[in-house]
Amino acid sequence: MALDRDGVMLPRLRPSDVARRGVMYGLLGAVLLAVAVVSITGHSDRREFLAVASVVGLFGAIQFVIGAGFWWASAGDIRRLRDWNTLTSQAASVTVVGPVFLRAGLFLLVLGAAALGLYQLVDAAPYGSWLHG
Repeated sequence: MALDRDGVMLPRLRPSDVARRGVMYGLLGAVLLAVAVVSITGHSDRREFLAVASVVGLFGAIQFVIGAGFWWASAGDIRRLRDWNTLTSQAASVTVVGPVFLRAGLFLLVLGAAALGLYQLVDAAPYGSWLHG
């Protein structure tokens, strides 16, 4: 891996790569969410769990907007979390926090959307089906 003159790993992070990884983590989390929902036996308990889990999407949207703002504020000097030791001031931490918030925000946004979709499926499931509980 190449380093620039400041010791920062090259190539720099790109928003599309960070977003792709955040969405991938969210989809993997959605699979785990589906497994957790199937393990809950009561219908009302399933609906309540999914309703609470869907609120995570709101936090993800807020975190995504904050991460995009940090990314914009860092003006192209985006660093990986592994480059933390190359920071020279407190204000430079924005260059590391932007991608972290962006990735985590997309993860939570996808997970919340999956929980909302599963909530709609469980709510509309006919009585006696395996999805109803």
